Amino acid sequence: MSTPPLPPLNALRSFEATARLGGVGRAAASLHVTHGAISRQLRVLEEHLGVALFERDGRGLRPTPAGEALQQACAGAFGQIREAVAALQRRQRADALVLGCSGSILARWMIPRLQVLQADLPQVPLHWSAQDGSFTEAQQSLDAVLLLAQPPWPPGWQVRELAPERVGVVVSPQHPAAARLRQRPPSALLGEPLLHTTSRPQAWPAWALAHGLDPARLQLGNGFEHLYYLLEAAVAGLGVAIAPEPLVADELAAGRLLAPWGFAATGGFWVLATPEGAGDPRVDALAGWLAAQLARA
Repeated sequence: MSTPPLPPLNALRSFEATARLGGVGRAAASLHVTHGAISRQLRVLEEHLGVALFERDGRGLRPTPAGEALQQACAGAFGQIREAVAALQRRQRADALVLGCSGSILARWMIPRLQVLQADLPQVPLHWSAQDGSFTEAQQSLDAVLLLAQPPWPPGWQVRELAPERVGVVVSPQHPAAARLRQRPPSALLGEPLLHTTSRPQAWPAWALAHGLDPARLQLGNGFEHLYYLLEAAVAGLGVAIAPEPLVADELAAGRLLAPWGFAATGGFWVLATPEGAGDPRVDALAGWLAAQLARA
C-alpha cells in the first residue's frame, strides 16, 4: 500500500502556529504573513485531509478532536526540527573561530575584505563579535581579538603585533577648508572645529603634541560615540577628522578623503591578542593574513 502524500508544508506550519497560539491573527504575526494567508493555508489543509480542524471558541479558535491529534503530531515534528536546527547552529559556531573587534574596524576595514579572507583562509571560518575597549574581561571569552592598542601588554594575554598604528588628519575635498589646509602647516588646524569621538578622546591631543602644538588650543566640534560615525561624517564633508590609516585607505585611494599632512606612528600597534594558554593554530594563520593586509594600507 502506498503512503499517502503529506500536506503542503506551509499549510502545516500555518496550522501548527494557529493551534499553538490560539488564533489566526497571532499565527500570522508569528510567521510574518497576512491574516488572509493563514486562512487560505488552513482551508488548503482541511480540504487535503477532508476534516474540520478548528471550531470557534469565543473570539478565538479551538482544535477539533482531529485538530488535536494533528496538533500533537505537528508539535513533536516541528519541535524536533527546531532542536536539530539549533544544534547545527551551535555546532557551526563551535567550529568557527570567534574573533572580536570594534564595530568601526569591523564595518570599515574587515567587512570589505571578508571575501578575500574567506578565499585565502577557507580553513578559518570566523564568527564575529563587536567588542569595544582593549583587553577587557568580556574579550577573554573569545578565541581572539583584533585591537588598536599600546604596550605594555597586560598579563594574561598573548599579543601578536601586526603593524604599527599610524594616524593622520583627513578631510573631504568638498569641505571648505580642504584646499587651504593642503597649502599650510599643521598649525592651521588650530582654528578649525574638529570632529572627534568619545571612544578615542586622546587621539587629537596626542596628534597635537606630536606636531609641536598645544592641545589646549584645539577646538573640538561635533562629537560621535564611535569612530565609524566620525569617518562617515568626514566623508560627507561635515568636518575635519583624525583616523588610523587603514580605516581610510580606500577613501584616500578613491579621492573621497585627503590627508593634508600624511600619517605618523603613534607608538601603538594593530595587534591580534588571545587569552594566555589558548592554542589554536588558526590564530597564527589569521595573524599572518592580517599583517599582510595591513602592510598594503
